[in-house]
Amino acid sequence: MQHLPVTPEEPASAAGVDTPAFSPLYQQIKALILRSLQAGEWKPGEAIPSETELAGRFRVSQGTVRKAIDELAAENLLVRRQGKGTFVATHSERQVEYRFLRLKPDEGDLDSEGPAQRSILDCRRTRATGDVARGLGLRPGDPVIQVRRVLSFKGVPTILEDLWLPGVAFKGLTADALASYPGPTYALFEEEFGVRMVRAEERIRAVAADPSQAELLGIAPGSPLLSVERTAYTYGDRPMELRRGLYRTDTHHYFNELQ
Repeated sequence: MQHLPVTPEEPASAAGVDTPAFSPLYQQIKALILRSLQAGEWKPGEAIPSETELAGRFRVSQGTVRKAIDELAAENLLVRRQGKGTFVATHSERQVEYRFLRLKPDEGDLDSEGPAQRSILDCRRTRATGDVARGLGLRPGDPVIQVRRVLSFKGVPTILEDLWLPGVAFKGLTADALASYPGPTYALFEEEFGVRMVRAEERIRAVAADPSQAELLGIAPGSPLLSVERTAYTYGDRPMELRRGLYRTDTHHYFNELQ
């Protein structure tokens, strides 16, 4: 990748950064680091160059680089390790393993519950319907991978999920791979398909379980459920997953920290 020099006096456009000229310099450096992440210059789990090296590369102060890295670390895109350096975050990292899962047990925490047990009910290649195509930025009829699964905690079925993934990016994904992978599903996407989910949007509403949903979750028909529709994005705000989950809330609750 070409190393683009940036100086405090140089406008953002000259550095090839699509931000206004008045953008703070550290934001320009952040955009350049993001560009390298998106291009795969540093893979998930790998160390990035030191702050000193990046400062020399971009011709800015070390403090400017540090501020850019601080923001990327706060966004869970990078992880600082004391005495070792800064690494590209992965969904295998303990601090981001449950980054997008906001369902918490009423007693204890997700760590005390242990990892979710996954039961894959279906995994097949199909064509995108209109709403799935809109969610994934595809055309109706484009190939997608559709997955249905149940997540259980301590043996209790708790989440019923339907997932849709772009068929081209996830070609070869199978039910066996989903069921046998020992870590988080997003870590599987990183390792096997080179797709890293960096942010997500959710829409939440209350619904009542229909008979088929109730049977899969082991509850009575009409029981209250939390419906959570999530769109997960990779770098460049490219949607790579549409997920619709139904959450039991008799022993769990949805927790979100607002800042």
